[in-house]
Amino acid sequence: MNDSYTEWLVKRKAPASNIIIKAALVLLCVISVFLALTTTLGILVLAAAGAATYFLFQNMNLEFEYLIVNDQITIDKIMGQARRKKMWEGTLGEVQIVAPLDSYMLKDLEGPNMKILDFGSHTQGAKVYGMLHHGEGGQITKIIFEPNEKILHHIRQRAPRKVVM
Repeated sequence: MNDSYTEWLVKRKAPASNIIIKAALVLLCVISVFLALTTTLGILVLAAAGAATYFLFQNMNLEFEYLIVNDQITIDKIMGQARRKKMWEGTLGEVQIVAPLDSYMLKDLEGPNMKILDFGSHTQGAKVYGMLHHGEGGQITKIIFEPNEKILHHIRQRAPRKVVM
């Protein structure tokens, strides 16, 4: 067996707007506690506010897992370190190029009707790469991600001409 397996986990940096949303949700919960103590309708408001706060706090904590097994590439979104959702899947045969996001080679191949999927961490100084994928029906997708050296080495081993450093 000549199987190869590589994975990498990237935590997305929370935007500044998340702090405002979290503060508003906590304030809503505090107000709903006082409503629950004074009215019976307040109990329903408290339950709804508590559930909304719980689920929104969970969904604001995002991580992306890049997984490559042989020629199969999978990118999963992990929410709240508990739930996993497959966001994108493809093969190295369908990938046209993997290059740094600011590379002229990547910019030359971009098209006007290109779909863009961002699976990066949005942190300063991160090495961000773009991957052009030719899907079904001629749809070109640009995947933005942050691979480590192992991921790049794996892709380079399987498809050396598709990786630009």
